Amino acid sequence: MSEPAPPAPTASVPSPPPRPGHYKWVALSNTTLGMFMATVDASIVIISLPAIFRGIHLDPFAAGNISYLLWMIMGYLLVTAVLVVTLGRLGDIVGRVRIYNLGFVVFTLASVALSFDPFQGGSGALWLIGWRFVQALGGAMLMANSAAIITDAFPAEERGMALGINQIAGLSGQFIGLVLGGVLSVWDWRAVFWINVPVGIVGTVWAYRSLRETSVRQHARVDWWGNLTFALGCGLLLVSITYGIQPYGTDTMGWTSPKVLIGLSSGVVLLVVFALVETRVAQPMFELALFRIRAFAAGNAASLLASIARGGLQFMLIIWLQGIWLPLHGYDYSDTPLWAGIFLLPLTAGFLLAGPLCGWLSDRFGALWFTTGGLLLYSCSFVGLMFLPITFSYWAFALLIALNGIGSGMFSAPNTSAIMSSVPAAYRGAASGMRSTFQNSGMSLSIGVFFSLLIAGLASKLPHALNAGLQAQGVPAAVAQHAASLPPVSTVFSAFLGANPVQTMLGPSGVLKTLPAHNAAVLTGNQFFPNLISAPFHHGLMIVFATATGMSLLAAAASLLRGGSGERTGAAPAPALPSGRKPSRSATERRS
Repeated sequence: MSEPAPPAPTASVPSPPPRPGHYKWVALSNTTLGMFMATVDASIVIISLPAIFRGIHLDPFAAGNISYLLWMIMGYLLVTAVLVVTLGRLGDIVGRVRIYNLGFVVFTLASVALSFDPFQGGSGALWLIGWRFVQALGGAMLMANSAAIITDAFPAEERGMALGINQIAGLSGQFIGLVLGGVLSVWDWRAVFWINVPVGIVGTVWAYRSLRETSVRQHARVDWWGNLTFALGCGLLLVSITYGIQPYGTDTMGWTSPKVLIGLSSGVVLLVVFALVETRVAQPMFELALFRIRAFAAGNAASLLASIARGGLQFMLIIWLQGIWLPLHGYDYSDTPLWAGIFLLPLTAGFLLAGPLCGWLSDRFGALWFTTGGLLLYSCSFVGLMFLPITFSYWAFALLIALNGIGSGMFSAPNTSAIMSSVPAAYRGAASGMRSTFQNSGMSLSIGVFFSLLIAGLASKLPHALNAGLQAQGVPAAVAQHAASLPPVSTVFSAFLGANPVQTMLGPSGVLKTLPAHNAAVLTGNQFFPNLISAPFHHGLMIVFATATGMSLLAAAASLLRGGSGERTGAAPAPALPSGRKPSRSATERRS
């Protein structure tokens, strides 16, 4: 698979930016808009799923339909995780701004297609899933190149602040999307896609008129073998995780399914082959030589571990709020998706407060203590959540998730700045894509891991509690046993979608109509199911938060390995690449 050494790369002359002092702020504001739009759409659909499923007349709890639900959530994350490295490397070759601008176009057109879904039922769901894949392609183009464009535009002493604003816009978009989706879906489910269209049009016109190539493009061959093995390997792993958290036969999850086991093992083998390919081709898509830079390797390891700790957090908190806390405090199930997003605002506020500030401070004092300290604070917040009672005082909950957001903001911006500043300028597109891949893959992996741990905890305790609780209210033993035998994932997703789980389980049998009015009212009220599930759910949460704490501490240890003291991190010298070449330094890097 080795290739002959290509001719020395020739650099194209970049177009000069408008005014150096002005252009960096244009680049920052436009790329921040792009990142915000891309990440809002990763979460806006989550909170809008009840309205979307009602709008296309699809019962998410009918046999097989849970796959549609999971693919609407996981499909976007899967595509972005798989493609960001390829698109970042492509940006190095053909121009970062060119790929970024095209991302705006693709994202906007896909949003239009999503809002005009012409089908109902399963066909309507497949239309949405397919165009979500296309939308994710546009989002990956934006994510893969935004950090590289900012790094090119800003001098080293200001990159932390600039990247902090950009990254916090992206991270906060995940949580603002929850509130925005709740508000818009009350009006019309299609509005969650309409909202992207005017923003996308403005961003596209603005990007094409204002952004300029300020980096030196490297004319290189496309690493087809590397792209193919990476996309297939990473894709198989993430697809297998998606099916692993679905029921299989009589099992509550699909981790014993031959399809899942073959997918996981094949994905690992393909990624091993990918690593071998990348050491032999002259111009690889994934510059493994960059891992010789300690700050780059340690920063990405910390990012992956922190993403695993963080990625499934919002799902766990939403289920906690929607399935237990909000109903116990008098909120109707139909209203819980919107209020869950509102009650999670302290988490977003923590991001917005800490991210830009710590990014700016890290430009002056170095990234090490901000990243490591942020991860330690992050892990402490998980410990606090472990000790929080299931029917907590909201102010204690708000404080802990705010600390979680502050810790994440302290880590994310300085870590991104340190990673991007550590690599040669000619490889910033590839580095940005690699960084995004670790982050997005960690989030996808986290959802699979956290859901599996939560469902495993529920499966050991929920069936007995549910069976006993239903029979105590007069439900016939056969019906109660059948309801208790349903996969816990269906019960969890019922609460996640803002539906009364008892109504979902017993409604089709008609047993609720045969019970005394008092018993039927108790079963379908706001108190029965939350009280019933509290102990089993808390058992699962303890496992989840303990795992998140361990991941956070491992991320802090990886962050410490980046070395250095409090000194500011500048651009690193070019690493020795497999072909023996060293990339040219751009004018931006020479200035910094």
